[in-house]
Amino acid sequence: MRAHEAGALHGDIGSRGPAWLRPPADVNALVPQLWPRNVTRGADGALTVAGLDVRAVAAEFGTPVYVLDEDDLRSRCRDFRSAFADEDVYYAGKAFLCRAVVRMVAEEGLHLDVCTGGELAVALAAGMPPERIGFHGNNKSVAELTRALDARVGRVILDSFDEIDRLTALARERGVRPRVLVRVTVGVEAHTHEFIATAHEDQKFGFSLAGGAAAAAALRVLDEDVLELRGLHSHIGSQIFDADGFEVSARRVLGLQAQIRDARGVELPELDLGGGFGIAYTTQDDPAAPQDLAKRLRRIVETECLVQRLAVPHLSVEPGRAIVGPSVFTLYEVGTVKDVDGIRTYVSVDGGMSDNIRTALYDASYSATVASRASTAEPLLARVVGKHCESGDIVVKDEFLPADVQPGDLVAVPGTGAYCRSMASNYNHVPRPPVVAVRDGRARLIVRRETEADLLALDVG
Repeated sequence: MRAHEAGALHGDIGSRGPAWLRPPADVNALVPQLWPRNVTRGADGALTVAGLDVRAVAAEFGTPVYVLDEDDLRSRCRDFRSAFADEDVYYAGKAFLCRAVVRMVAEEGLHLDVCTGGELAVALAAGMPPERIGFHGNNKSVAELTRALDARVGRVILDSFDEIDRLTALARERGVRPRVLVRVTVGVEAHTHEFIATAHEDQKFGFSLAGGAAAAAALRVLDEDVLELRGLHSHIGSQIFDADGFEVSARRVLGLQAQIRDARGVELPELDLGGGFGIAYTTQDDPAAPQDLAKRLRRIVETECLVQRLAVPHLSVEPGRAIVGPSVFTLYEVGTVKDVDGIRTYVSVDGGMSDNIRTALYDASYSATVASRASTAEPLLARVVGKHCESGDIVVKDEFLPADVQPGDLVAVPGTGAYCRSMASNYNHVPRPPVVAVRDGRARLIVRRETEADLLALDVG
């Protein structure tokens, strides 16, 4: 490997791929943990989702297209709801949000967290019970807080002293008493990418525990007695597989809870431990089952409460991408296949960083398969790239595809339910793809494809 000023994605020259990636015995085989539960190969080798051939999806809706296995999403909601039967489970609106998905998670008994006025607007428009909404964000505007108060959202997660003052003033004006949590930065770094690790001290979220800001914030809310302080909130990152970080986080945040009790005689009745549970993007990922996570987190909280002589608070968790991430795959059409002097084979598809920025932004890894047919060809190590005017426009850095991959083939990339449509852009003036939900062999459009007319409608010059 050689260094490159634009980063490793540009300097990684060679055709060997990462050490964990091995040539498959069968290039057509699907790795079950990577795909929605209702995705299989049909008799002729094409992928089907909930009984519907992906070629039919592509013919009706075009490509690229995000394909949501609705029963898979609902079953993952139920898995977490069942595992955390005595706790509140919050679906992460930032992962992927539209009215249809809000209704799905509401029907399955989950709560919903939002972090902007736009996400709140979608949640309310879809009929999410406002008492089951938690409002996050490090810089909520007066307008956003006002809307949250008027809607009677269930929890506002306080993130700064400015926000405490802002919300207190608004609550006084309206004569209301909103329920709030104080977000605590506990100094625990999850084993994740620097940009999605959210509990170390040097970052924008929450109140520092080590510096005393978290304690000061909680005491200010109690002393003002305008906002109803229900508890503390901690979130240590995203794409987390190891529960050890939660043990340290719970110990520290419950230590603060005991400190508040000793200072004011108040035992806060709630605790939100966050979550950010990981999913499988490649064969190297091994996510924990919801039941195992629930048992471990309960044991951690109960043990620490015993040490601190605290009553066990009502627990909330935020699984993050673990609910919607595995339920969606993106379907592309191959446009060109290019062998570059035996160094690497590039398979170019009709989407790219405008519909999945995560590879370029986080150095994220994905998998892929040819979806429109089976192949008897040998496995070929390839890089799946997009159509944008960037050399870093990479969808899948390394994957074994059949050596006869060709223009017109459909390629499916699993694990794209979280953050792909949410972070999609119109780079190079490419309209964003639609989202199609499939259930019982039938597809329905839940987010339509953008058009060039949509792009021009915003251009008022």
